[in-house]
Amino acid sequence: MKLKKPNFWDYKKPNLISYSLYPISIVLKFIIFLRKKFIKKNNFKGIKKICVGNMYLGGTGKTSLSLEIFKILKENNKKVCFIKKYYSNQLDEHKLLENCGKLFKERKRNKSIENAIKENYEFAIFDDGLQDFSIHYDFKIICFNNINWIGNGLTIPSGPLRESFDNLKKYEHVFINGNLENVERIKNEILSLNPKIKIHFGKYVPLNLDRFNLKKKYLAFSGIGNHQTFLSMLKINGFNVLSNFEFPDHYNYSQNDLNKIIDMAKKNECEIITTEKDFLRIDNLKKEKIDFVKSKLKIIDKEKITNEILNLNE
Repeated sequence: MKLKKPNFWDYKKPNLISYSLYPISIVLKFIIFLRKKFIKKNNFKGIKKICVGNMYLGGTGKTSLSLEIFKILKENNKKVCFIKKYYSNQLDEHKLLENCGKLFKERKRNKSIENAIKENYEFAIFDDGLQDFSIHYDFKIICFNNINWIGNGLTIPSGPLRESFDNLKKYEHVFINGNLENVERIKNEILSLNPKIKIHFGKYVPLNLDRFNLKKKYLAFSGIGNHQTFLSMLKINGFNVLSNFEFPDHYNYSQNDLNKIIDMAKKNECEIITTEKDFLRIDNLKKEKIDFVKSKLKIIDKEKITNEILNLNE
């Protein structure tokens, strides 16, 4: 069973537990430094490689942004595919990507790139892989969620970051996903560290609002990286969310979990809603009692990011 991330990761400041784990974080940083120093990078000429990655572990909207970049490239008549490293607990994200286009999902990303080149793809969009130092990417976007931001600012296991926040100085593009809360504060913090970085923003937009009666009460649940962003989107769009349940990211729901949710909704006379990603992980026998909000990430500066991607040099 997957565990939820520890609450202290998202405190505004590190607490005693964070500091007690800090020596382990230092050791892990040193190991990553050695790997980065000695590992050989592969250029894989003949295909342009776009990495949509993150620092904060989970819930930063990588998959949503990957889907939108795919659509941008398809609109411009480019032959484009997805690459995502195979993990058995991320089949929901595999399905979302496969519903949109070709996905290469080998256990080693290098093998997926080789397969994409053999099939003459012009662009490969990597959903995750920013910390894979064996690949030279042509374009890198580092994603954050505007609610969690950088949590307590420390690296794993003291905090939620996969690499030091100071590393943002080395990146050219950052993408803030969510519902546009707190964006000015985050923008100023980023620019104080790296004044030259290009900041992009995205907002989650529901696509099937017409199927819901907003006069009703709702019970919402999700097992995604950022449950609070899902709730924020619902409330902004007029849903009366009476209660909600948060599960770990990529959670596999048991019959007992679903029965509890259904019983609670019935007791409180609520309709049940979840995310599309969660709906893909629900047993078919329970799907008739549960609906999902289909959403997309609206890129606020779509023209700007489109030009950046289409003007990539070989």
